[in-house]
Amino acid sequence: MKLLLIDGHYYVYRSFFAIPNLSNSKGEPTNAIFGFTKTLRLMVKHLQPELGAVFWDEGMPERRVKLQPAYKETRKEMPQPMVPQLDFIQKLTPLLGFRNISLPNTEADDLMGCYAIAACKRPQMEVVLATNDKDLYQLVGPCVKVYTTAKADLASPKDSFALLTEDQVTAKWEVQPNLIGDVLALAGDSVDNIPGVGLGRKTAAALIREFGGLEALLASIDKVKSARTREKLANSRDQILENRKMVDLDWHLELPVPIDELRIEPDYPKLIRALEQCEFKSLLQEIRDEAARTDGGAQRNLL
Repeated sequence: MKLLLIDGHYYVYRSFFAIPNLSNSKGEPTNAIFGFTKTLRLMVKHLQPELGAVFWDEGMPERRVKLQPAYKETRKEMPQPMVPQLDFIQKLTPLLGFRNISLPNTEADDLMGCYAIAACKRPQMEVVLATNDKDLYQLVGPCVKVYTTAKADLASPKDSFALLTEDQVTAKWEVQPNLIGDVLALAGDSVDNIPGVGLGRKTAAALIREFGGLEALLASIDKVKSARTREKLANSRDQILENRKMVDLDWHLELPVPIDELRIEPDYPKLIRALEQCEFKSLLQEIRDEAARTDGGAQRNLL
């Protein structure tokens, strides 16, 4: 059984900026809707998951804002043409067969992590995280992989996607997945406005590898070879420990929707009617053809 967990806002933004200047005959922007729909359908084609959900940020966790009030303050406001498209996409998601999942004052990555951990407790379950969120790479292991279409992650230019395994994530980050949070605690994360302590990611990874983890490193600062690095670590100990708490996922949230209720089941008639408003000719024809094949198969099964 395969469970696909999708970072909704990441793919909306990615679609919006990847496909500029697309609109319907009324002048309504449709670029993010088109890209998001194509992307989800491609994921299903590539991965053939039985279960799936799309996760959305709904405010920020109080504990992170208390720790660092400037958390994510540097993020720009959503572009105005994206706002109505996001609303449309969130209504479209169930028609594509996926449940929308969010909780007040909770980020998508925390919820995705909770579902991944819960699913991996079940026998013969495979979890795929469709995301670019650094924090979620901490979960990669025997049960969890990351879906990516980034060229840098593809084994060959002919490949259209990759599933990053524990070995590949280790090669990418230069530490095992469970130590990525330790690296981020030192290097910071400019995307989320988490301050670093003056060490780059490679230097941070090398230190974590050498000492085996952040706790051991901070207990042995005097053994760090570089005097300058020793000084940075000693002067920033409190900041480092705070950063480590910031990048730690909230693992213990109650699942808003049971895993067994996440079966992917498109509603083709409603999906087609919704997309007709967007006037996607080739995509609509593709979905109509798929709906006809699916309906035909269902009819045959009844005979």
